[in-house]
Amino acid sequence: MGLLVKLLKALNSDSSPWQLAIGFSLGMVMGLTPLVGLHTVLLLFIVLFFRVNLTASLISWAVFSMLFIPLSTMLSDLGEGLLLNAGLQSVWGVLYNSYLGQLSQFYHTLTLGSLLTSVFLFPFILLGSKKLIEQYRQRFMQWVNQWRIVQLIKGSNFYQLYQSIGAKI
Repeated sequence: MGLLVKLLKALNSDSSPWQLAIGFSLGMVMGLTPLVGLHTVLLLFIVLFFRVNLTASLISWAVFSMLFIPLSTMLSDLGEGLLLNAGLQSVWGVLYNSYLGQLSQFYHTLTLGSLLTSVFLFPFILLGSKKLIEQYRQRFMQWVNQWRIVQLIKGSNFYQLYQSIGAKI
């Protein structure tokens, strides 16, 4: 229930649809890949350093982590197929022999398959989530704000005081 409330707060916040969509997409990459790895550190740095919505990232991370479990065998098979591809053996050898390549752990079938899948899905999730956020804000948020009870709450002195101290709903 707490995640749903945080999601609604993020959707109703002043964050741009791009901030929310990028946060959701980066959370998808973190959720669909193994937790330990150089890519996770890089993604956390991006989420925390740039103006990306942290709530959207965490919610997406939780949702896609649950999807990762049943998809892990398929992602591992994809990574294994790439690692055993004869045409790519020289690439994997160079990558494995480099320090950065060893830190990236691309020699693990699950890491390679899941990261490749995540990178492939990233633009689709990014554009799809941005469109859904815009649709939510155009249709549903305005509809909810027209409810009489919401107007009464927003017109109250308590709500005005709450807004003046910098809280956003």
